[in-house]
Order: sequence, then structure tokens, then C-alpha cells
Amino acid sequence: MKLSCASLAKVVGAALAFSVLPSSAAENPKPLMRDFIGLCVHTVQFKPKLYAPVSRLVRDYHPVKWDLGDDTSYVTKFPMARNGVDWNAVYGSWKQAGYRAHASLMFDDINPAAWKDLPRDARAYGKAFAAANASLLEGVEIGNEPGKYDDATYRTLFEAMASGVREGAPQMKIATCAANLGPSGRYSKSVDCLTGLESLYDAVNIHIYAEVEGWPTWRRSYPEDPKINFLKDVRHVLAWRSEHAPGKEVWLTEFGWDATTKPSPASGDFVKWVGSTETQQALWIVRAYMVLSATSLDRAYLYFFNDDDTPHVHGSSGLTRNFVPKPAFHALAHLQRSLSDCRFSKVIREDAEGYVYEFTNDAGSRVWAAWKPEGAPSKLALNLDGSRVEKAEQTPLKEGEPERVAVAGNEIEVSETPLFLWLATK
Repeated sequence: MKLSCASLAKVVGAALAFSVLPSSAAENPKPLMRDFIGLCVHTVQFKPKLYAPVSRLVRDYHPVKWDLGDDTSYVTKFPMARNGVDWNAVYGSWKQAGYRAHASLMFDDINPAAWKDLPRDARAYGKAFAAANASLLEGVEIGNEPGKYDDATYRTLFEAMASGVREGAPQMKIATCAANLGPSGRYSKSVDCLTGLESLYDAVNIHIYAEVEGWPTWRRSYPEDPKINFLKDVRHVLAWRSEHAPGKEVWLTEFGWDATTKPSPASGDFVKWVGSTETQQALWIVRAYMVLSATSLDRAYLYFFNDDDTPHVHGSSGLTRNFVPKPAFHALAHLQRSLSDCRFSKVIREDAEGYVYEFTNDAGSRVWAAWKPEGAPSKLALNLDGSRVEKAEQTPLKEGEPERVAVAGNEIEVSETPLFLWLATK
């Protein structure tokens, strides 16, 4: 099935627009990295065993039309979808494999005028879906990128479907569709659409890519790049949350980079498209998770789990290619192994010459991650403050044991490849 977020319509659209708002001192406690590192997946295509090393937090693109068919008033027969998919088998296998999952309920392919009775049908669907999946899923998003619905219609649908979810499974978290500050766009809805409905959602959902420019290149950069709006836009939304929706979580449910082995097509919309290299994709993903963890985001989900090596936007975003791990898979698996039970603690250093972040676990163990955002490797002096480096490893790009690095004294070499330092008291 062709996902709406990978459609041609999406990739020729405008990027999210965010307004600058004052920051707030209030922050939520930092999550453990295993509760922060998420992955976007798709229903029956997802292979739980394969992706276990990289993430245990997954976001599913769940097509509402699979459940309702062409009749929005259809009385659902969960756990069976109308097209024959058994959601107990799908989501049950994920839970059994140790995943925490939520569903992004996609209805953008249902014409707004096709609903028989939108408030009634949306509420009935939300209630039935939540009740049937209460033990398997921890949350839902009311829409992915429902830009074909005008603001008033989306608000009506959101209120009805979210009310149904609240009734069907009060404990289930509810997230908005992809939201933005400012006017609604083709791929996101303004947060203003939901003013007054704060009791019906628990999380604000955003999609942000590290884009240098849009059409015709859609070129992306490294996550720390001060010339792009990637981190700035995340912080603007977090500031808005603190001021206008305190207590709500913020989920970044799409970010990522494409990396294909094929040249750009010779004709069509993607002639000038520019992807990243496989090494860039791998290193930028790892570094993005770390710099995002330093914000007050609650979760971050990478787009995407798998690809078929297509040279266009969102066509080669996977950690695997045709379910064979890419360098990004091995890099992210190492991040998960290294920091799974840790949470971001503090910035040791953060400038053009080097980033050094501290991550700690509940037992007090410390891991420092060090890297240089761009440019040639260089030496960096560290103030270990009475500690010693017990072990040092670089982010690997292939299967097998990561490269061990010898650290003498308090000087290290930093490069675009993150270096992980396990510290111990002398």
C-alpha cells in the first residue's frame, strides 16, 4: 500500500511554518532513551524481530479505510478489518515481541463528503477502535496529515473521534494530527483548530525535517546545522506548549533522511532532488536523536523503517532496504545498546568545534557522547573532573563489534562520527 506520507502530493508541498514564541523554564523529566527512540512502521509489512535492536517504540500508519471500507457507517467487526487484516494478530505480535505501539489513524483517503454522518460515524469508529485495541496500543493520533480536510471539518472529526476514544479506552493517549503554529497547510493543521478541546488530547504531534530548501531539490542537512530551522522549529513548538497547553506531551512523529544507491531520475519531478549518502543518513540519525533528547520532547519517531531504494523524497528513508539493514540500522542499534537505559543529563560542550553530551542511568553510571557537527576531525580537551574513560566506542556503520578507541589522558579526537565514552570514578 502506498502511504499518504510518501505520496507525490506530500513531497511537492510547502514545509511547516512556525511562529517564534518565548521559551518556558518548565520542562518535563527527560525520558529514558528506550522510551524516546521511536520508529515509523506500517501494519503487516513490519517485521518485529528484525527491528528489535533499533527501537521498541513504534508508530503505525493505520488506514481507517481498511476498517470501514467505502461505508463510514459500517459497524466495525474488530479485531478484523473489513479488508481481512486481523489487528489482534498484527498488534498482538508486536506487543508479544516487547514493543510499545500507537496508531496514526489515517483517513485522508476518505473524501470529507463521503462520511454518511461524520460526527456519528467518527465517534463510533473511535470508540470501537479504542475498546478493541486498549490492551495492545497505548495511544492514537487522530489523523496523520489530513490536509484535504478543511479546518472546520477536521475539528468536527477530531472532537467526535477523540470523544469516542475517550469513551472506549479512557487510559489510551490521544495525539493530534501533524500540527503547526500559524495557518494550516497541506500536511499539517494549525493548533488553533483545537482551541477549547484540550481535554480531548494528551500530546501535540509534529513533523519536522532538517530541510535546507524545498522544491526542486528538497535538500537536507545535518541536524545541528545553525542555518536551518530543524531544532529551532522543535523549540518553538515546545515553547508554545509550555504557554498554551501546559502538561501536554510533544511527539515528533516524523523526521529523517533519504539515502539511495541510485542516481536521480532523468525526468519528472525529482530531476534535481538531492539525497544524503548512506554514511550521512546513519550519522545524522544518531546525532539527531541525541540533540532532540536534549530538548523537552517526549518522543521522536524516525521515518522510516524500510525502503525499496527509490530516488525521491521519502523513497529511501528506511533503516533497511528491502529488509536488509543499511548502515543507519547498525548505527542506531549501537545507540540503542549504548544508551537504552540512560537519559539525557546535561550539555558538557556544544559548539562548532565539538558537542559533548552526558547521559546517565538511574544507578548513576555516566556515558559521554562526543562528536563534531561538520568538518575535518580535530582534537578536543575534556575536563573529566576526577573520572576516567573506562571504554570508548565509535558509532559503527556495519554489523559486528564497534571500533574501540584508546583514550589517553583527557584529549580525544572528535569527528562527524559520534564517540561514546563510558566513565568511571578513578
